[in-house]
Amino acid sequence: MAGNRAVAYKGPGTVEVIDTAYPEFELKDGPGVNPANVGRKVPHGAILRTVATNICGSDQHMVRGRTTAPAGLVLGHEITGEVVEIGPDVEFVKVGDIVSVPFNIACGRCRNCKEGKTGICLNVNPDRPGSAYGYVDMGGWVGGQAEYVLVPYADWNLLVFPDRDQALEKILDLTTLSDIFPTGFHGAVTAGVGPGSTVYIAGAGPVGIAAAVGAQLLGAAAVLVADLNPERLAQVRRIGFEPVDVSQGDPKEQIEQILGVPEVDAAVDAVGFEAHGHGANSSHEAPATVLNSLFDITAAGGAVGIPGLYVTGDPGGVDEAAKIGALSLRLGLGWAKSLSFTTGQCPVMKYNRQLSQAILHDKVKIADAVNATPILLEDAPQGYAEFDQGAAKKYVLNPNGYIKA
Repeated sequence: MAGNRAVAYKGPGTVEVIDTAYPEFELKDGPGVNPANVGRKVPHGAILRTVATNICGSDQHMVRGRTTAPAGLVLGHEITGEVVEIGPDVEFVKVGDIVSVPFNIACGRCRNCKEGKTGICLNVNPDRPGSAYGYVDMGGWVGGQAEYVLVPYADWNLLVFPDRDQALEKILDLTTLSDIFPTGFHGAVTAGVGPGSTVYIAGAGPVGIAAAVGAQLLGAAAVLVADLNPERLAQVRRIGFEPVDVSQGDPKEQIEQILGVPEVDAAVDAVGFEAHGHGANSSHEAPATVLNSLFDITAAGGAVGIPGLYVTGDPGGVDEAAKIGALSLRLGLGWAKSLSFTTGQCPVMKYNRQLSQAILHDKVKIADAVNATPILLEDAPQGYAEFDQGAAKKYVLNPNGYIKA
């Protein structure tokens, strides 16, 4: 039996590369596994040898100790791999296929899946709708920052790339299909971005950059991306978008300088619950800042997409309300302006095939935009540390040597 190595959360600020079990077609007991899922048979699953698996800002929330994630949890929900084994119920996916794995785990059989709401599948997490690999309170499906990983409901979940050589050649672009590219694109779609739109995106991390690229694909006339981090703002300018430095204060004045008016048609929150204040308050965490700012700068009748993560349990919250995800929002302002907003996990399968075509036909260079940077599995702790310091990079783990220098 083959061995396996993986990246595990050990406690606030600490990740380690550990030896762990090779996957089986059954969900075993372990850190974070819901007791009701222990022993769950997975004859519909596939075992993948990981081609690429990425460090995500959502992982970083756990590593900072800002969730209730247990020590020992194997991390990683952004997975691209090669199929090496299939269960007896798998009909269409074949050994040798190079595949993208949506970070949402979905059964394909429940009411929500049949309606395309794969981010809130009803059958994969006993605690609540929706699940993901290697994530707190998501059912305990083992993470993919590993040499090997099990994917359930393989025929439904896996996006098979048609040409192996082409897929491996473009792997740094295609690895974004598991999460950040569809998630950013979903933010732009739910914000109502279309031809000629003006768009403001809060957060210049990988999801914010992916939202900007998505807005561009949707025909936006102007895309503004805001952050506090000078390195990330420089990246925004390098790839052709308008940076907004919110360390200078309320963004309305900068928006007006760029657009001639202090508002935009559409806005995206790519920051989430660890948001900081603006201007003089930028050194302090203020989790409602981004949402209230977007309500303020979005034109009446507009929309706000919210792919940024918000949680129901945050031990490090700035106050008792924040610790349970309760924020003081200017809902009255949003109501008065007839704004709409969309929250929750991106339903990756709604977008990943179409976005893969944009990549394979050279319509978008998402790896360059997010500065995709491959590193060895052993270097994951360093990658987490650098990402936590705000590096303008998307770290891509290369556990099995598929990504060539």
